[in-house]
Amino acid sequence: MASASDLSASPLVETPVVERVLGSALGRGAQFAEVFVEDRRGTAASLDDGRVEELSSGRDRGAGVRVVVGETTGYAHTADLSERGLLAAAEAAAAVAREGGGGSKVVALDARPVARHGTVEVFPEDVAKAKKIELLERADQRARSAGGAVSQVSAHYADSRRRILVASTDGSLVTDDQVRSRIFVTCVAVGDTGMQTGYESKAFTVGFEMFDFVDVEEVAATAARRALVKLSARPAPSGELPVVLAAGSGGILFHEACGHGLEADHIVKDASVYVGQVGRQVASPLVTLVDDGTVSREWGTVSVDDEGRPSQRNVLIEGGELTDYMWDFLRARKEGRASSGNGRRQSYRHLPMVRMTNTFLLDGSEDPAEVVAQTPRGIFVAQLGGGQVNTTTGDFVFGTSEAYLIEDGKVTEPLRDANLIGNGPEVLRRIDVVADDFAMVPGTCGKDGQSVPVGCGQPTLRVSAMTVGGTAGD
Repeated sequence: MASASDLSASPLVETPVVERVLGSALGRGAQFAEVFVEDRRGTAASLDDGRVEELSSGRDRGAGVRVVVGETTGYAHTADLSERGLLAAAEAAAAVAREGGGGSKVVALDARPVARHGTVEVFPEDVAKAKKIELLERADQRARSAGGAVSQVSAHYADSRRRILVASTDGSLVTDDQVRSRIFVTCVAVGDTGMQTGYESKAFTVGFEMFDFVDVEEVAATAARRALVKLSARPAPSGELPVVLAAGSGGILFHEACGHGLEADHIVKDASVYVGQVGRQVASPLVTLVDDGTVSREWGTVSVDDEGRPSQRNVLIEGGELTDYMWDFLRARKEGRASSGNGRRQSYRHLPMVRMTNTFLLDGSEDPAEVVAQTPRGIFVAQLGGGQVNTTTGDFVFGTSEAYLIEDGKVTEPLRDANLIGNGPEVLRRIDVVADDFAMVPGTCGKDGQSVPVGCGQPTLRVSAMTVGGTAGD
């Protein structure tokens, strides 16, 4: 078996082969062509009620060839990484874009250095599976020790290693080696109010060394506590109330309700509430929103995007003013500007599109405890659940996984069955206090049938008024 270091040194495809494939695409009439090669491997393990339900390893290798002629893009993918397989994919992609006049052209590639945003100390493939199962057993035992009301525990471990090569007819050739590790625990507690669920996850773009700074027993205890707290939760009030979002907890709201609307594909289709708003005040002066793929070890961090463009820090909203959108290469090229490093794809089988990386609101200056103390009555959200957003209007609905009532400036009773209903731009304008306790959480972003890892974050903050859809009268 090849060691992790052997894999790092071995090329996915030899450079002369990639040059000939790109040259073939140009010879068939392409104005731009790109080869994306991917080798992904990973391990998944699940422990359900103390039994190992899954222990699997997998590998997926292949390449996609994109050819652009005028306004038309052709794309073909193949699991055959031989020169013959790649040339066939290039021919098929070119045929979709426009069947050219034959012949070939020369493309000279320049391997460009890539800034790495972190190092891997322990590659997961070098760790015995028994050690990964041991993590889950420790999590299971800790969750069950929280109390007899905990009736079910599911613990999940996953790691992945994704090596990519991206080369294009602009002469660039870059590679990246992305290693990710994740632990996820779900608990079910049973009481007089029925069954209640709590969960917690930790995920980083690092190797197995993640478990040097992530305590799996603490993850499990948090999941169990969330389930147990809900057993005594009261129905949430209904109506318009101030909402305090705990650090990290509201990141997914801003990702969905604001971030997607700032992706350039929505902008050029006139399908975003932020069309034509650059240079205008779209949020409270307390709000600075950033998308940054360079943040060390966070879940959405990459050295290069899936078009081979360096990831970077992009300030989208600064002091409440909209400063820019997120761009992939082709849309940026059409506008005569540089990509922002936001072209991402789920795998070699997919075309890249504009996607977020790590999207977050920057710290303010308030003490987080004071944010609650200055709120006579409201809702404190410790963890958001799932939600949906209409990017054209900015309207959204999000559920809460852990929320509490704020009374007389203090967090009091736990709540259940709460939805937050609002509009992204309105929520941004209504942020009136921002604390200094920034935190991030991992997530998986779905868009047009593709999923990619992302990071979301923000400090504790208060939205002065948001519609709370509960089941109790206010």
